[in-house]
Amino acid sequence: MKLLFELTRDANISVPNLSKKLGINASVLYSRIKRLSKKKLIKKFTIVIDDTLLGFGVKATVGINRDPKSKEQIHKALMETPEVASISEVTGRFDMMVRVFAQNLEALHSVVIEKIGKIDGIQSTETFVELQKTDKDPVYLTQQ
Repeated sequence: MKLLFELTRDANISVPNLSKKLGINASVLYSRIKRLSKKKLIKKFTIVIDDTLLGFGVKATVGINRDPKSKEQIHKALMETPEVASISEVTGRFDMMVRVFAQNLEALHSVVIEKIGKIDGIQSTETFVELQKTDKDPVYLTQQ
């Protein structure tokens, strides 16, 4: 767990530096990382991008109600929409929650009305504009 915690903090840390930090032999540590990757516990090593510096000033979640018969077609159309960052099928008031990145509110409006809203099978949408976001580590990564 300590290894996973440190890698989520900085996946770019070198094995020798991580080895010193955790007090584990570098070759043992390298083997553990390989094993965790092979078992798919570690899916990938990645970077975090500041989306606002790329011009995406507005982020929103769009709740969607859809015709159940159109599930596959809607999913495919959403995946082909460049502004859609992720799609989650959910329980509750909506059938799907879609994360959307846009340059500004006008662009968001265009995406929701002109692209998402015109997909056959979508019955209704409700948009939640993100005002502020605070990420928190999952409980399994809290250092003990």
